[in-house]
Amino acid sequence: MSELTGKAFDLKLFKRVFGFVKAYQKAFYFTAILTIAMSFLAPIRTLLIQKTLDDYIQVGNEQGLVIMCLIILGVLVLSAVFQFIQTYLANYLGEAVIRDMRVNAYHKIINYKLRFFDQTPIGSLVTRVTSDMQAISEIFSSGILIIISDLLQLILVVVTMMYINVELTLITIIPIPLLIWATNIFKNKIKLAFQEVRKEVSRLNVFVQEHVSGMSLVQVFNRQQKEFEKFKKINESHKAAHIKTVWANSIFFPVVEILSALSLALLVWWGTKGALQGKITQGEILAFILLIHMLFRPIRQLADRFNTLQMGMVAAERVFKVLDENAYIEDNGDITHHHIKGEISFKNVWFAYDDETFILKDVSFEVKPGEKIAIVGATGAGKSSIINILSRFYEFDKGEILLDGQSIRDYNLMDLRQEIGVVLQDVFLFSDSILNNITFGDPNIKKEDVIAAAKAVGAHDFIARLPGGYDYNVKERGALLSVGQRQLISFIRAYVFNPKILVLDEATSSIDTETEELIQQATEKLTEGRTSIIIAHRLATVNKADKIIVLDQGEIVEMGTREKLLQIEDGFFKRLHDYQFNMDED
Repeated sequence: MSELTGKAFDLKLFKRVFGFVKAYQKAFYFTAILTIAMSFLAPIRTLLIQKTLDDYIQVGNEQGLVIMCLIILGVLVLSAVFQFIQTYLANYLGEAVIRDMRVNAYHKIINYKLRFFDQTPIGSLVTRVTSDMQAISEIFSSGILIIISDLLQLILVVVTMMYINVELTLITIIPIPLLIWATNIFKNKIKLAFQEVRKEVSRLNVFVQEHVSGMSLVQVFNRQQKEFEKFKKINESHKAAHIKTVWANSIFFPVVEILSALSLALLVWWGTKGALQGKITQGEILAFILLIHMLFRPIRQLADRFNTLQMGMVAAERVFKVLDENAYIEDNGDITHHHIKGEISFKNVWFAYDDETFILKDVSFEVKPGEKIAIVGATGAGKSSIINILSRFYEFDKGEILLDGQSIRDYNLMDLRQEIGVVLQDVFLFSDSILNNITFGDPNIKKEDVIAAAKAVGAHDFIARLPGGYDYNVKERGALLSVGQRQLISFIRAYVFNPKILVLDEATSSIDTETEELIQQATEKLTEGRTSIIIAHRLATVNKADKIIVLDQGEIVEMGTREKLLQIEDGFFKRLHDYQFNMDED
């Protein structure tokens, strides 16, 4: 991924952002027309005021004065109407564009391979789809269209001034070169400042996201004060980054005010002398006072517009980095809706998470349809990695994995994963009802099916006792339920989706004895008639397995039935079995 450039007027980036405007071309063009029209109305109003003073007030033409006042009032009303419509459409356009961009970004994120999330802080992704998107919307509501309007108004103001009095125009715009020079310096300073602001916002979001999620761990280890000190430092850096933008603005705005005052001073000096000589009328002086304000006011506002545009472009660049990330598992398989039998074959499979250190080394084994196998081994032996590559959450590096005799890469990715049900040790539940956490909103799964599944796995009684039963909201990550209750819900989830292959990954490692008995019953119910892979640390859960695979440092060191493995003197499984048996006796 390329580095951020932070260019405020990066045409390539502009084209990409405006690619999302195609669906709203009518709204954009109409907004642009109104913006241009508003730029013309401001100097026209000034010319009308000059004409009113010189041609009607000074000669005492009351009837003409009334007519001119009504015309000026009409122009003001028209400007107000245009302003209302333009503001509404510009904001509508911005919100519509970021809605589409946010949908695209989220669709990308949910389809990225898990390795991307291993390397990317979640808080930074949250920043991309929230605050960064909002900054992009302001490109339309307060950025590019308004900047074009301001620049057009500047040109029209200068043209109007030249039309009224060329000599007076040349005198009053003497400070403009100084203003252009100051604006260029401001532009460069604010560009760097806003890049730092977005970086610090992301850092702050990452820290808060992680520490709120892990607050129980912070409190268990009594780290509140230490983590608070870290937060204060990050927050201080966040403040310092914003102060740099404030510093640039605090210098630029007084400079604009001084140059504006200088232009008015030149007007008073030269205009008074010309008026005394009869070369300049009072109406022209009044018009120039108004026009000078029109000249410098957009320049003052241009700084704010430029800030908005700069922030939006930096945000857009960061969002497009996410959209350009090619972190996908290749999905070129054409086998869809295949009624698989559940035969699995690993042939000389090698796998590494970081492309350097292999977690699985030359792994080969076979599972017959309906067979129940167990994979055991020490922590880090590679047990969970087998499941990750079987479901294609990660890609294996060498070897071959077959499902019913076909390479798993020949299957459509979504169809493949639909046939593999996984019950994890660390069960994740969303802040929603138990029913929705089980069905994931699938309309094909009825509540009656869920209740039947809950009864089958022995979880119906505890759910029925909860307030609201199956409509009970478990809150974020299922915080209101015990570990065992969350595990039972994950069993129901797997049951109702009825996969052909079932994977239980350390499903009984963190629960009490009573709940373990329920889960053992649920396991027997779930694995009935399915190809099942049970990853276990506690060997009591693998007693009924048809075959046990023992892993050590990524290699299969033993394989066979429980009875056969226990007969191997000084074998890995026997040592592990004896150790756990002795621990249970103690």
